[in-house]
Amino acid sequence: MSGDTPRPGRPVRGSATGRPIMALFDLLGRTWAMGIVWQLADGPQTFRGLQGRCDQVSASLLNRRLKELRDTGLVGRSEGGYVLTELGEELAALLKPMGSWSQRWAEALRESEDSPA
Repeated sequence: MSGDTPRPGRPVRGSATGRPIMALFDLLGRTWAMGIVWQLADGPQTFRGLQGRCDQVSASLLNRRLKELRDTGLVGRSEGGYVLTELGEELAALLKPMGSWSQRWAEALRESEDSPA
């Protein structure tokens, strides 16, 4: 297990004590970590398939993030490729409403930019 992978109970960005929510935010705040979880919510993905769905993220970065997500119990492997674990699926279900909200937010911003001041 990687020593720099955010984990509850260890110091992380924003928390010297490693509060679980801060460890999660630190993990998901890493480049492409949340994007990987988001993409795997649609089902298993091979490494290449996942790389393509993540805007051609570099292989080294994708490998690093997958290792961190596996080390923290959010991602696993199956015959079909990488998959979310039960905990990962729970997290994806929590993120899904944020996806819908983000669409409304983007639309509201577009409308406010198009409106005369």
